[in-house]
Amino acid sequence: MRKQWIIVGLVVGLLTAGAVLGLKLAPEIFPVEVGAKAPAFKALDLDSRDTVGLAVYRGQVVLVNIWATWCEPCRVEMPSMQRLHEELGPAGLKIVAVSIDEGGADVVKEFRREYGLTFRILHDPSRTIERAYQTTGVPESFVLNREGVIVKKVIGATDWNSAANRDLIRRLLAQRGG
Repeated sequence: MRKQWIIVGLVVGLLTAGAVLGLKLAPEIFPVEVGAKAPAFKALDLDSRDTVGLAVYRGQVVLVNIWATWCEPCRVEMPSMQRLHEELGPAGLKIVAVSIDEGGADVVKEFRREYGLTFRILHDPSRTIERAYQTTGVPESFVLNREGVIVKKVIGATDWNSAANRDLIRRLLAQRGG
């Protein structure tokens, strides 16, 4: 009987070690890059106060932007994101900007008011999305096709209203999910 418990202990130990190693190696095994499925996440919607996840956007073209109010490059790119939203939101583009500000939601709401942002803003003060998306800083953005696959990853600020970005989004919107 004692021998069985030793074997059980060894098996449990090996399984635990394997799980820990798997978690440690997960970014190398499953990198978040172009061609990969976008990781699921959940964050607090500033308006509804409900927890919202990526799953609600299944079948849609989505721009996921991870940002913070204290980030100067984020402040630079937000107006171009708003212009992109105004132009292509009616055609179906969903912009989901996830703030990682650690304070309360009021600072994020004030930022939204100051910049006149009308696209969806979520708040993740736990910064869980940073780990899920393996970000190196803010802003980082991910354009997802209708199948939830990352088709563009941008590290740092960009002009989201540029002709190249608008053309990419239009092409994705024209494609029907399979």
